[in-house]
Amino acid sequence: MRTILLLLVAIACAAADAIVIRHDVDDTKYIASFADFPPLATFYLDGAHGTLIKPEWIITAAHATFCVDAGRFVKVGDGLYEVKRAYIHNEYQPGISHDIALVELTEKVRNIEPAKLYKDTNEAGSNVWFIGIGGTGTGEAGQTADNYENGGVLRKAQNKVVSAQDAYLRFIFDSGDNALPLEGVSGSGDSGGPAFIKDTEGYFLLGISSRVESGTLGKYGVSEIYTRTSFFVPWIKQIIEGTEEVRRGLSLPELKQLPAGLNKEILPAVCNDIALKPNQAITIPAPVQLYLVPYR
Repeated sequence: MRTILLLLVAIACAAADAIVIRHDVDDTKYIASFADFPPLATFYLDGAHGTLIKPEWIITAAHATFCVDAGRFVKVGDGLYEVKRAYIHNEYQPGISHDIALVELTEKVRNIEPAKLYKDTNEAGSNVWFIGIGGTGTGEAGQTADNYENGGVLRKAQNKVVSAQDAYLRFIFDSGDNALPLEGVSGSGDSGGPAFIKDTEGYFLLGISSRVESGTLGKYGVSEIYTRTSFFVPWIKQIIEGTEEVRRGLSLPELKQLPAGLNKEILPAVCNDIALKPNQAITIPAPVQLYLVPYR
């Protein structure tokens, strides 16, 4: 088993989502709290996020659901909520398209206002926020600390939607005069995290962290893809409001293909080690660093 775990370390950090920051801005300016985005959901001890969009529904990236099974728990705010079922888009193609899933809870989250889905198609040019607890570093060096080494520190960053086409939003990590004051991009460990804006009506979810498209993880110039929520509004509505027959026709209960480094033999042990559990301190035990599989 130890040999398998070391192999997982070797393929770790190929891609996922957290916050890598500008080299010329102090890290403390990026430090966030959950009050910055209350609908943030966390699936595992070492990361992977989603967004509460209805009192009992969380939206996330399909590839981040490898351990999101019925009976598992997800953290929203200060509480843990039991998973009833995951609905993975039936057209999901790893690393290509339709990287989206919905997670139904067994009970409603009553003390947190869900984020609203952004339904307009004018996202291009919008300045948005990212937030997550995964890996970090700077645009000059790239990611230098993975999600285990980050130790659960929550960061937020800004970026601009470069293009919005079909199922995708695209972002680029700019530097210098082209960068926003708190410019940043994804690192490793928190796929499924939000690209959001806030106005007088509340929080709006524009995108869901999916993958690196080109460039070096966390370095200036890297291009990242987020799943475009406006494109999937009809699918989301059909899953949430549809009958079980409709849901079965539009979704899968589990991933057909596990993320790289995982297989069905070791998956139960991995899921047990990274699972959030009631009455458990939300800290990352040292062995979990061996499971930093690429969530994208």
